[in-house]
Amino acid sequence: MNSPVNGMVGGSVSAAAAARPLPRPLPPAPGTRVLRAGPVSVRLRLRSVALVVASLLVLLLVVAVDLSRGSGQLGLGDVLGVLSGGGQGGARFIVTELRLPRTATAVGVGALLGLSGALLQAFARNPLASPDILGVDRGAAVGALAVILAATALPAAAGPLQAVGVPAAAGAGALGTAVLIYLLAWRHGVQGTRLVLIGIGVAAALQGLVSWMLIGARLEWAAEAVRYLSGSLSGRGYEQVAQAGVALAVLLPVALVLGHRLDALVLGDDSARALGVPLQRSQLAVLLVSVAAAAAAVVACGPVGFVALLVPQVALRLAGPAARGRPPVLASAVLGAVLVVLGDCIGRTSLGIELLFTLPGEVPVGVITSIVGAPYLIWLLVRRARERTV
Repeated sequence: MNSPVNGMVGGSVSAAAAARPLPRPLPPAPGTRVLRAGPVSVRLRLRSVALVVASLLVLLLVVAVDLSRGSGQLGLGDVLGVLSGGGQGGARFIVTELRLPRTATAVGVGALLGLSGALLQAFARNPLASPDILGVDRGAAVGALAVILAATALPAAAGPLQAVGVPAAAGAGALGTAVLIYLLAWRHGVQGTRLVLIGIGVAAALQGLVSWMLIGARLEWAAEAVRYLSGSLSGRGYEQVAQAGVALAVLLPVALVLGHRLDALVLGDDSARALGVPLQRSQLAVLLVSVAAAAAAVVACGPVGFVALLVPQVALRLAGPAARGRPPVLASAVLGAVLVVLGDCIGRTSLGIELLFTLPGEVPVGVITSIVGAPYLIWLLVRRARERTV
């Protein structure tokens, strides 16, 4: 199961639907408890529940540290006082007006990326499958970049274009890329390795398109676009918090409901069909939720690399056998939030890096996550190559 919460909703069915075989519930894994309330049953995996609780505690600690650091240093007690409704006037302004919107956006973006990666890796049954490796977030960036360049060229329409056009274009770009990869990978079904290879090729082509757009743009337009493509949380406000929050509130429950189908999908196409799972509809639903989550994250702060690749595998290893061989969705979302908040805290405060390398005072979070994720990708590729040669 993908998450500590896995529900199946029962109810009346039509005669035609009753003629079809119903999905057979998988046997409970060790350490699993099933809670029932009328037609609704919820399967809890105790180790996954413990992982989510521990991750939430770490997230709260990281958020408090992030809110306390910056040009105006605050103590953790001051931050907790403000968050609980108290605090001095100056501390309240720093926390609620300057830092909280950025930190909350980081939480939403990280959770969306962790969610997207967990779904996509379970769908493809491949740890290399993530929105950034397959080029889904690059497709979203192409759409958003086109609108940013248009808005910069047409100052009179910049407001409406950036408010409405960027989210719509990023969503269309991500969805179009996912559909293209799915169609190219289709051969009487979708095989994980083929999906990854085609996705890498599509991502390379989209990266070339991004470079061409930047070369053709005027210098000031290109500078704005590069800042967006670096995955920076600088200047993010409550508007981006609302965007990421709404997307997470819609997509996370859907992903949890899809959990029992993910358990079957990771067993292989034939096993999923034998368990009564509608294979194509389930794959399409998982793919759409994953793409929507990646697109929402890109809209909020641009592409942030390697979070969707790294976090699900960390969650899978921490969850152990209770994960049934696939990344847990809820734990991946929480750990994704932890990684992005921590990365932004490091990049925002730089921890003295600018003194060593004369870098600007703030490093985009996308650069920090790439520095962390790139060695993991190399290790993963080397390990898979060794497995195939043994």
